[in-house]
Amino acid sequence: MPVIRLSQSLGSVALLVFSTLSSAQADKADVVSSLNSDYERYQSIAEALWSSPELGYLEVESTRLLQSALEEEGFSLEKGVAGMPTAFTATYGTSGPIIGILGEYDALPGMSQAAVPYEEPMLDGAPGQACGHHLFGTASLAAAIAVKNWLVDSGTPGTIRYYGTPAEEGGSGKVYMVRAGLFNDVDAVISWHAGDANTANPGTNLATISGKFRFSGRSSHAAAAPERGRSALDGVEAMNDMVNMLREHTTEPTRIHYVITDGGNAPNIVPKTAEVYYVIRHEDVDEVRSVWDRVVRTAEGAAIGTETEMEYEIIGGTYPRLPNETLAGVLHSNLSMVGGVEYSEDDVAFAREIQGTLPGQLPAIESAGEVQPMVFTKGKASADTGDVSWNVPMAAMRAATWVPGTPAHSWQAVAAGGTAIGYKGMMVAAKTLALSAMDLYKKPEMLKKAKSEFDDRTGPEFRYSALLGDRAPALDYRR
Repeated sequence: MPVIRLSQSLGSVALLVFSTLSSAQADKADVVSSLNSDYERYQSIAEALWSSPELGYLEVESTRLLQSALEEEGFSLEKGVAGMPTAFTATYGTSGPIIGILGEYDALPGMSQAAVPYEEPMLDGAPGQACGHHLFGTASLAAAIAVKNWLVDSGTPGTIRYYGTPAEEGGSGKVYMVRAGLFNDVDAVISWHAGDANTANPGTNLATISGKFRFSGRSSHAAAAPERGRSALDGVEAMNDMVNMLREHTTEPTRIHYVITDGGNAPNIVPKTAEVYYVIRHEDVDEVRSVWDRVVRTAEGAAIGTETEMEYEIIGGTYPRLPNETLAGVLHSNLSMVGGVEYSEDDVAFAREIQGTLPGQLPAIESAGEVQPMVFTKGKASADTGDVSWNVPMAAMRAATWVPGTPAHSWQAVAAGGTAIGYKGMMVAAKTLALSAMDLYKKPEMLKKAKSEFDDRTGPEFRYSALLGDRAPALDYRR
């Protein structure tokens, strides 16, 4: 696995973009104006996704809505790609560079929340858009359509492709699309994510392997005949105890999370079945594999010690993101041009109430209107965009769709994502992606530079191998 090398000089890329910006100013102004005029259309789509959130690989209506909007715009669709019924690609154009834009739309379990500044689930236990994927999928859609219209109007040769990517939250949907070769002909991919600030930073995050461990025992009356039972839950708990001891003997960036997804049905019945769901993270792919193997051995030992049977299934696996500062510079230049999110008085009032529910020292509300300097980052989260970045030059940005200081996967993120704060941030992302794609079509030297950087970072010996192996998509992992 090659070491990710991070340059300390970022200025040359931004200067290259800005140096020729004036000649394209009118085109960019027209594209921004068109996106402004279509604000209500895209707000309506995002609101529909937010109001009816769907879990990974179950995003039937979400996918249908996005596909319909793209078909109306003349895109050619391939549906159900890479063995995933809710995955698709939408392509416009047959010549010139191919630029890919990623779109996500899956929600998170148990995160239902109304668009109010206090905790209030709309339906207890239901899903919610706690990572802003309704905004993600819609902004990318808006950008792809705006770029398509500009290609047609300007006569510029180029192809724009929207990737409808399901099950980012633990399902590794993009990995299967990479494995199926759906990015093989792409020159560059640009993407974004919801956030609490406006940034376009090159950087890394953590690789992952996730999986479910299932123990099988023998049921019996827990009081009258306990000696006849063999508790599958004991197997899960013994495994968890050993993993928690293992934590002391892992390298510093290692992260291990688990949740018991099946612990039995009644305390007076020795549980016949039990299941625990694990996620392992580390910045290095080889170390993730090593820690995963050690976790598997704890499960094997737990089964021996509790006289139960154990089987496991790898659910997902993702690479750390490979930075591309060339493409990040293009995104940052255009994000700086677009600017941040402008709050109304009502937005400010909502934001103040949200910040009142968050702990610690928080950024100023006004920071949502600012674009942060471009710096290298080392994130602690993970995403299946990592696998894309190791197969094609890719960069991503963030827009302030949440109140500053809001963490992802929180009710506060769901709440803001259903308000004007979320929709305004979404349009910042749509404009930035569209303008950045325009630069890449008009400046082939940027694509060449991005590819050269990609080749340098991956190295001549690198061969991609998916961390989830050759398994088929885990279509039922959220059922």
